[in-house]
Amino acid sequence: MRAWAMVVVAAMLAGPAAADAPAPVTLPNGKTWTYDAESGRDIMRTCAACHGEYGEGGGGGVYPRLSGMHPDYLAEQLRRFKSRERENIPMIPYATERELPEKDVLDVSHYLAAIKPPRHPPSDAVAMDAFERLKLAKQAVQIPREPGDVEAGRKLYDGECMECHGRDGQGRVRKPPLAQQHVKYLRAQIDLFLTGRRPHDDVDELIRPKTEADWRNLWAYVSTLDD
Repeated sequence: MRAWAMVVVAAMLAGPAAADAPAPVTLPNGKTWTYDAESGRDIMRTCAACHGEYGEGGGGGVYPRLSGMHPDYLAEQLRRFKSRERENIPMIPYATERELPEKDVLDVSHYLAAIKPPRHPPSDAVAMDAFERLKLAKQAVQIPREPGDVEAGRKLYDGECMECHGRDGQGRVRKPPLAQQHVKYLRAQIDLFLTGRRPHDDVDELIRPKTEADWRNLWAYVSTLDD
């Protein structure tokens, strides 16, 4: 493998460098947490059955992409599953203090955040061995194009979604990315928000009248954010 390609691959597969490692945290039990990438990888093996080996999502879009999300957002959602503030039946066996104590919440959140999913599998023009190519291909997340009027969807997104989720759909610290997220999962979450089964900080924007065509156009635009 060429030297420059090896550097790119290593950066994509590794956890945070020491200089970028999160600061230690005092846990509720008084112990000090420091990031353990190996622990995060081990925990992810349990999550992989639904969310994919590298957090790329699974089930044909039923289970969301987790890789590359902000660690604070991921940790917050895991805590909500544990407290049952956010109900999710498949998560119940795993989101308990015994199965997922706070140190594990932090380890797996930072492990997933360190995986930056490429938009495409590596090009054949990049020289690398087959195993590294396979790993990068598994990490890649590209959303199939949804039908609809992309320009109309962009205008709707800019008016009602961009402030929280960013112009390019990459999200903010506690606002998840919409780019490279499976549309089937997003549709399911919108249904939960609109029916009050999952809280949404800015639900007013969601409940503004939208036709089926509006939603179709919005999804069409969101599906282009990884192009």
